[in-house]
Amino acid sequence: MKKRDLEIALESVAPFRNPDPSLEQYPTPAPVAADVLFSAYSNGDIAGMKVVDLGCGTGVFSIGARLLGAGRVIGFDVSGGALETARENASSAGADVEFVLSDVRDVSEPADTVIMNPPFGCQNRRADRAFLDKAMELSECVYSIHMARTEPFIEEYAESRGRRIVYRKTYKYDIPNTFPFHKKMKQSVDILAVNIR
Repeated sequence: MKKRDLEIALESVAPFRNPDPSLEQYPTPAPVAADVLFSAYSNGDIAGMKVVDLGCGTGVFSIGARLLGAGRVIGFDVSGGALETARENASSAGADVEFVLSDVRDVSEPADTVIMNPPFGCQNRRADRAFLDKAMELSECVYSIHMARTEPFIEEYAESRGRRIVYRKTYKYDIPNTFPFHKKMKQSVDILAVNIR
């Protein structure tokens, strides 16, 4: 599958029906998800591998990984509503993905690769740390998305656990007006995708 074909497939992934601001439930844009996934695929971290998606939301990374030939994909999320939509999305895409209702701290499923777009910690400070800790516990290979301005922290956090960032790329992300506290129709922020090993 070419990256453009993957992006087109991921454009069909339905968003959150009733997003929860406390969980920072924002959709991962299909072009960003496709680019991150294709980078992982090109590095040999997807095809035939066991992939875990922490905080999988409506399943964009899980579905994309399966479409790129992952051997087994498991998406974990604490939101039953998100998982219901994720299952529908996977079915529509013809992607065989397991989805499990679980707090990230309770996940114990080891993986060849973890791919995730955790909460940025805007609503609940340090919400991303539990995801980083769990991802590095479960796998030697982690792909994760964060606010670009937190890059020094992410780098230091990884190094404190004997890991390092081996790949990084910045994207523009237009946050849609989703919640009552949003004052603008959309706000553009820089987000950072990293590969931690």
